[in-house]
Amino acid sequence: MTSDVTAAVWAARQVARVRDDPAGRTALMRRCYSGPFGKAPRHLPFRRAAMSFMGWQVRRGVLRPASGDRPGSPWWRAVNERILRDGCEAVGLSGGLPGPASSPAVDRWLSFAHRPTARAWYGAHNGSVVAAYLENRGLAEAENETERFFLNVVLCRVLYAHALVAAPRISLGPLRPLAPFLGDPRLGMTGIFLQLSRVLPDEYPLRGTVQAHLDREIGFGRLLDFGVIVPRLQQLYEWSAGELAEPGLLGCVRDGAPVYAWPYAERRVWQPPRSAALRLVRRTLPPAPADRAGAVGGGTVGGGAVGGGAGGASRPPDP
Repeated sequence: MTSDVTAAVWAARQVARVRDDPAGRTALMRRCYSGPFGKAPRHLPFRRAAMSFMGWQVRRGVLRPASGDRPGSPWWRAVNERILRDGCEAVGLSGGLPGPASSPAVDRWLSFAHRPTARAWYGAHNGSVVAAYLENRGLAEAENETERFFLNVVLCRVLYAHALVAAPRISLGPLRPLAPFLGDPRLGMTGIFLQLSRVLPDEYPLRGTVQAHLDREIGFGRLLDFGVIVPRLQQLYEWSAGELAEPGLLGCVRDGAPVYAWPYAERRVWQPPRSAALRLVRRTLPPAPADRAGAVGGGTVGGGAVGGGAGGASRPPDP
């Protein structure tokens, strides 16, 4: 497929058509994984994780139109648009529309399209997510306190899921042989990291305090967040900033406490509750020594083989 319209312009048009239609956004995301010619069997298994994350957003109502009696979230809408736009642009480029790629994130989606691996998918997906976080910080600041806290939780989890695949020593320490399996986006476990349905009600805006919602978190989620992720947050963000070539990500953490649209002075919310189970998890899965952090993931990808839901080669919808 050839056209005088660039892939970036074509992608922007596709997203504009569904901007106020959550179901349309979902359908567009689904089509991206079929690639530019409607058939990309090696890429379809990766759609599972993307659609899980998308479905959670739709159920919460954060993608509803900005106007109306129950408007959606300007921040969530903008972040979702960035992911869709990057994926659509890669589809267009794969299908023959002219470039160049408008951002490093799009290059990562293209790399995934050419070589679909778990590490490549996370590089593409998280590359778009992190870029969207950084460019929409002002919108995040306008969210209520509870929502802003959980924006940090979502970011921690998507970065951690990536590290399971690409940096097993950082993510799971002595149990690192299990890490790639647990983080594989083609398997059901990834949904645990990419959504918070067991902690947050399906509503927007959130009501209640941060602590009230944390008190609802039970079982695996609490052990994951406070027992495994929080002790290695600083290493995780530093590794992710290098892996994704996004130094701005380092401005989202300070002394091991997430500070994206969240004051450092309020870092006490990241302190783990008293729990024998948490203490056991922390002793069993201690963070990797700092001097070994650089060798944990087998090197960084930089702008290389990481791209995601663009699929192989299949025709995009007509512009």
